[in-house]
Amino acid sequence: MKPSELIIIVAVLALGVGLTARFVMSPAQPPAPFTEFSLPDTSDKMHNSSEWQGKIRIINFWATWCAPCRKEMPEFIALQAKYAAKNIQFIGIAVDDKTAVIDYLKTININYPILMGGDAAMLMARQLGNRIGALPYTVVVNAQGKIIHQQAGEFSTEQLVSVITPLL
Repeated sequence: MKPSELIIIVAVLALGVGLTARFVMSPAQPPAPFTEFSLPDTSDKMHNSSEWQGKIRIINFWATWCAPCRKEMPEFIALQAKYAAKNIQFIGIAVDDKTAVIDYLKTININYPILMGGDAAMLMARQLGNRIGALPYTVVVNAQGKIIHQQAGEFSTEQLVSVITPLL
């Protein structure tokens, strides 16, 4: 390898590392204030997020092809059952094909609403702080309608309980 080729490769790598570091280490931009939304469920019935106003809302963006999404859903089902009487409402927003979502939901006993967001849901997730387009992506909104936590990637039961416990 010629020295000039090596210099070019090192320069490109350094630039890539620098840009990545800048993106990762830059202070997180606060998300836009939570805004209400309307989306259909799998039966095409429209739901407005104001249906759950006054509750602690855990809004989870997910897809059937996303293994971490599928892994955390049984935990969300258990937490919804445990905390429903304490003003907690999970809301799933599928970033997926409707047929795939319906088929997947037949395999689990879901106890919270699943709304169909499609591709537009990724824009909504970005507006709620998902700068990297991660799935799953979860937003916790307190009873007063303020976003208090965003989680890119899998949300463990322990992490989620530590976020919602002070709100109860």
